Amino acid sequence: MAIVLLLRHGHSTANAAGILAGWTDGVGLTDTGRGQAERLAARLATLPVVRAVTSPLQRCRETVEAALPTLTATADDRLGECHYGAWTGRHLVEAAKDPLWRTIQDDPALATFPASEQFRAESLGEMAQRVVGGVRALDAEVEAEHGRGAVWVAVSHGDPIKAVVAEAVGAGVAGLQRVRVDPGTVTAVHVTARRMVLLASNTAEGDLASLVALPVHHDAGDSTVGGAAD
Repeated sequence: MAIVLLLRHGHSTANAAGILAGWTDGVGLTDTGRGQAERLAARLATLPVVRAVTSPLQRCRETVEAALPTLTATADDRLGECHYGAWTGRHLVEAAKDPLWRTIQDDPALATFPASEQFRAESLGEMAQRVVGGVRALDAEVEAEHGRGAVWVAVSHGDPIKAVVAEAVGAGVAGLQRVRVDPGTVTAVHVTARRMVLLASNTAEGDLASLVALPVHHDAGDSTVGGAAD
């Protein structure tokens, strides 16, 4: 099936302020973030990217516009940030004192964010199901339209991309906090009929071409016994 390159948006104004932005409006890229998006453009320039899908949030839209200037991205809520409810807009230093913080870190499968009148709330498990399901569905669309091995880009956020990586390595939501995804990085995943396969995670530089050239036997997601020989 197809190969998805998961881009985390560049450094944002909320990142700079140490705030959990969630679905807050008006959170864009900083100068650092714009520089990261420009470096993404250089890394993606030689790849045959057939489709770009982005979280509808401003920081992701700004990132994809700079990273793939010749390709019009479509927005999809399934790639959006986790709905943090009453934690939206909260300073992370202050949030770390809340008892829920330890659940998020130590047992994320049990973590549900508190409700808010202004912002929707969901659990980390619900977020992961939404994002992983969305990536699988979008990947199937790309594969049906462009064929096996087609390359597409999904621009999203830290926790959603961590959820896809955790799924790819078989850790599930319980392993969410064992994954790191920095602003402006690329994570590559091959979505196959049997499983997701992690090709690279949290890369900030380097050539991506070798990641999208898969041998035929990778269709089912089978790995070479003993490790790859090429």
